Amino acid sequence: MFKLIGFIAGYYFFGFFGALLGLFIGSFLDRIRVYGAGAINPLQNMARQAVFLETLFIVMGKLAKVDGQVSQLEIDHVEQFMLKLGMSAGHRADAINWFKMGADPAFDIAPACRRFMDTCGNTKNLKQVLLVYLIVLAFADGHFHPAEEVLLTDIAARLGYGEAAFRQLLERVLNQSHFAGGEASAADALEDAYKALGVTGESTDAEIKRAYRKLISQYHPDKLIGQGMPEDMIKVATEQAKEIQLAYDLIKKRREM
Repeated sequence: MFKLIGFIAGYYFFGFFGALLGLFIGSFLDRIRVYGAGAINPLQNMARQAVFLETLFIVMGKLAKVDGQVSQLEIDHVEQFMLKLGMSAGHRADAINWFKMGADPAFDIAPACRRFMDTCGNTKNLKQVLLVYLIVLAFADGHFHPAEEVLLTDIAARLGYGEAAFRQLLERVLNQSHFAGGEASAADALEDAYKALGVTGESTDAEIKRAYRKLISQYHPDKLIGQGMPEDMIKVATEQAKEIQLAYDLIKKRREM
């Protein structure tokens, strides 16, 4: 869109060389529009991918161990996660080593978080996706240990989230998880659906649609890849988008009745 406008405007005002300049600027703006500001320099993507995965598994290890022991449910969750990613033997070995490193009580995650922010800090979607995965892991055994909650709050702060913003994200993710694998059937499913989108029963249809579109856009494959998410992880992000879709579909269905 911007590319075409830039080309036409540049040619109209400055001729052939103006058209080339307009095409370049338009392409630059189109990339920001589709992928977000964090994708301005695509050469950083490989670095982002490496740092994202390393940080994710290090902090997963810290989170799994923070309550005193790594539960079998948490181990199973991480195993399933790696299986979904289709990791090669080498990448799987790296992930296990990072997880064990983070699980060491003496290991300080602060440098890892700083490195993540230095490399991925201007990509809002990657920061949020990292937190979402950690929340899902913490809840793998069906409840939050107080130590897990304290650690998650600390990690969120290191990623630039205030406590109120983190609490809002936490509530959304926990309610979205109720729709994993299909539409929730509990009597309070509608209330869960509203919370999953961060809205209420008093919200208008337009407000609910805006909230839904904003959440879905955060898991758009092109946007996540453009910001540096490893392509293997896109299918995991897609599962989160499906939960949001199911919550929105339930709200629409109930409101049309």
